[in-house]
Amino acid sequence: MSPVQLGHLYNVDGKQLGQQYKHHLSDFSSWEQKEHATEWMLFEQNIGAALSIDETAFSSGELYTIVTNKLAKGRKGSIVAMIKGTQSEFLKEILFKIPKRLRRMVQEVTIDMSGSLNSAVKACFPNAHRVIDRFHVQHLAFDAVQEIRIKHRWEALEQENLEYEQAKRAAMKYEPVRLANGDTAKQLLARSRYLLFKHPRLWTREQQQRAELLFSHYPLIHKSYQLSLRLGEVYRHCKCKEEAFKKLALWYNDVEEAGILSFKTVARTIRTHYLGILNFFNNRATNAAAESFNAKVKAFRNALRGVRDVEFFLYRLTKLYA
Repeated sequence: MSPVQLGHLYNVDGKQLGQQYKHHLSDFSSWEQKEHATEWMLFEQNIGAALSIDETAFSSGELYTIVTNKLAKGRKGSIVAMIKGTQSEFLKEILFKIPKRLRRMVQEVTIDMSGSLNSAVKACFPNAHRVIDRFHVQHLAFDAVQEIRIKHRWEALEQENLEYEQAKRAAMKYEPVRLANGDTAKQLLARSRYLLFKHPRLWTREQQQRAELLFSHYPLIHKSYQLSLRLGEVYRHCKCKEEAFKKLALWYNDVEEAGILSFKTVARTIRTHYLGILNFFNNRATNAAAESFNAKVKAFRNALRGVRDVEFFLYRLTKLYA
């Protein structure tokens, strides 16, 4: 709860209460990490065998890399490190401040496909398996499907504009062609966005009807959607690395056969990071803990109506989670 909200609750001046807490009631002025808090903070006592690393923004788009202990489950003792930016060398410089015996205790780190994070984890946690988060991999495939849908949508918009101009020159009233569900082509493509993120068994009746129309009119979208589903099945159905490796090889063949440029890019990206992707099947670890913690940080930021004093915001954040 922000000081303003607390002040309103007890009928006192919230701003004055906040200033009193900052300068007198709290130990902010003598906080041991105050001098460098906006650049980096370390809480080596919170390190554990399984870590998550992700990035988030506090204010004005400034990114911070946050290292969290999964076993703390987003509660006190979660934050291991908070480092400004995502530069690999700076991340290494700060994480190397953690004693080597503690860094060697780490057995698993879940991350995204960022090259800087991969490099930092490899250098700083030599005994840890790097696990590429499955949701980042699947999101790549979803983005490839959406790219094709958006391309068709722009074409449909342009076609409708041309037809409107032709009708205008002929002094005729323009009526766009409507499909069986009442959508025009551009509406069909715009309204199909969310159903392409979902498995067919989760579609509503209306989404199922829209999907049938979409796939019949745009077979390339159907083909790309099927490729994204088959990639998801690798994660859902495979029980071990060996089985997943074989399934991915078959998926690569499907991508080559489909000849869709955006999916060829996805396939090349997966090949580049395949070791980290296959490490998922050791313990089926994901970066959900880091994403959940980021959501808590953003909720705390929103409760304060933004971050004007970054240093004090970080202090309060560490009191809650470090």
